[in-house]
Amino acid sequence: MLVDSHCHLSFPDYREDLSAVMARASAADVGFMLTISTKLSDFPDVLGVAEAHENVWCTVGVHPHEAEKEGAEANQEQLIALSEHPKVVGLGETGLDYFYEHSPREIQQAAFRAHIGAARATGLPLVVHSRDAEADTVAILEEEMGKGPFTGVIHCFTGGDALANGALALGFYISLSGILTFKKADALRETARKIPLDRVLVETDAPYLAPMPYRGKRNEPAYTAETAKVAADLFGLEAAAFADRTTANFFRLFTKAMRPDGG
Repeated sequence: MLVDSHCHLSFPDYREDLSAVMARASAADVGFMLTISTKLSDFPDVLGVAEAHENVWCTVGVHPHEAEKEGAEANQEQLIALSEHPKVVGLGETGLDYFYEHSPREIQQAAFRAHIGAARATGLPLVVHSRDAEADTVAILEEEMGKGPFTGVIHCFTGGDALANGALALGFYISLSGILTFKKADALRETARKIPLDRVLVETDAPYLAPMPYRGKRNEPAYTAETAKVAADLFGLEAAAFADRTTANFFRLFTKAMRPDGG
């Protein structure tokens, strides 16, 4: 059984057919999902999806794109308070995005540090977005780790060895998305195969980044299976064995997520 460790089930893309999306996930043996917060103003919707489905958990946080608009609200105390809900198992997604820079870098960095502080205080893992910001991402994580330990995952990993090695050295996990299946992603596949198997997660980032053969279509949790097939081959494992390993990894990192099946 697989876990989609990062999706956005509260987005309008699923407003009309979420039940069918969930059924297709189950049919594809994607048994658990983590739906991710990007704005505190939308957090009630994120939480509502998690509360409505026994096999779905959520995070609370502000995406770096939204840091300027919602950064003032994304203070450490607010994040800690909202994370007390039993369905909230992580902080984020947070981090740095210097590709689009929808928010100024200094505001992104301040919001990132607030999320790290909340992760340290609560013991919940951090879900980190990093795009065109590898050096600053690693530098901030290293600096903050010196103030006290915290855990987390680099989601939708598309970086090189520097980001992978920096994150792994800090005890972080790395999550692989549908980008891994793209024909021109040879460099990513080469980096991914070097990740320790006990630190790998898989995700969709749905509704974005649908894997082959669905590229260009709306992504959904069922397609985690397509990414997992490619990743399993990289690690020289059968699909079922890879699913077991990555699912175990998810529950080792997201310790607050209690399996409804008792497994």
